[in-house]
Amino acid sequence: MTDETIAGRITPAPPATEEIAGRRVVVAYASAAAEDAALHQRAAVVDRSHRTRVRVDGAKAAEMIGGLVTNDTVALQPGQGQYAAALTAKGKIVADVRIYAEEGSLLTDTGARAGDGWRGMLGKFVNPRLAPHADVTAPLRAAGVFGPNARHVVEAIIGVAASALTVLPDYGHVRVPFEGASVLVARTPELGLDGFDLFVPAESFDELWRRTVKAGAAPCGLAAWEIARVEAGRPEWGLDIDDGTLVQEANFDELQAISYTKGCYVGQEVVARVHFKGHVNRHLRGLRAAGTAGPPSGAVL
Repeated sequence: MTDETIAGRITPAPPATEEIAGRRVVVAYASAAAEDAALHQRAAVVDRSHRTRVRVDGAKAAEMIGGLVTNDTVALQPGQGQYAAALTAKGKIVADVRIYAEEGSLLTDTGARAGDGWRGMLGKFVNPRLAPHADVTAPLRAAGVFGPNARHVVEAIIGVAASALTVLPDYGHVRVPFEGASVLVARTPELGLDGFDLFVPAESFDELWRRTVKAGAAPCGLAAWEIARVEAGRPEWGLDIDDGTLVQEANFDELQAISYTKGCYVGQEVVARVHFKGHVNRHLRGLRAAGTAGPPSGAVL
């Protein structure tokens, strides 16, 4: 087990943490209600380091990853990115993946619960001689800044003009100097709010966090993040979707995560058959429940 929270170093110990795939994540720094308000009214910063990050290098990187995911990685230019799913041969979701194209490499980012499945697919299908790949979860940490003031917070800490951040497309990104290294700043639609993921070397993470809080972002834990994620209709692998879920059941069409014109990939036949000739019998949907506690995962409704 690893402890990737920073709360004990720069703030009083949080009231609770939760383990996700062997990594501890802060549930709340103050209260979920206050942090949810910051997300929607000002700006909040979320430690996203518990997610799994893998870098794939080489001239064949986009082609090799393109054979594993539902979106068209070969079409990506440096500075562009996309959301996609990796599937079993039966079209079920192994992992949902964010992919960022840089010159000569791809950075992939997936939820911690899906990390083993994604790394397993890379190990099974990607020839390391053609596209070397390495787990960079430990040396490369991540923070997300979300909310109406997010672009101004990011401008204050790394110097990229808010106007330039505004025109970035979803998953579009820039790399800028930071603390003698560099930070990759990517626009993200994860919460349906203005948002940016910042990927930074682990040794620079604490300074990035301090500057972000100083610039006006409230630290935000898992509880408020989950509220906003569910409200935005974003599925989380291991909670809302898993390796028994078809991509169309989880609305990946609406999330712009499927290309129907790209080349072959694992599970493509099932995805194409549903799209062109069939339908699915269930869909991931948001529900409003009475009371203050939601039904558990898998509950009969």
